Amino acid sequence: MVNSLFSKNQYDLDGAAFKQQFESSKNAVLIDVRTPEEFQSGTLAGAKNIAITSAAFQTKIQTLAVEKEYFLFCRSGNRSGNAAKLMEKLGLKCYNLVGGIGAWPHKK
Repeated sequence: MVNSLFSKNQYDLDGAAFKQQFESSKNAVLIDVRTPEEFQSGTLAGAKNIAITSAAFQTKIQTLAVEKEYFLFCRSGNRSGNAAKLMEKLGLKCYNLVGGIGAWPHKK
């Protein structure tokens, strides 16, 4: 049981794989699931903020388009991993940036 709680999911990608998948997707949407305060302190270019800690999170993700691919990140990868699980239950295709925003490669 403990293993299943901490097992790596198919949508967990390291920084390089996450960025490559994001850049190659025709329907990519980059989502920062951190708090609005964290988002305002600095985020990745083009990211939308849908805070997983917000009471409106469930409502907001239910309105997302099924044909898009969602690339989620937070500070460490934990919150975005949880968000990806919730979104996948709704039939959305999601990827989680393992290691969080700091894992995003800044060089080409």
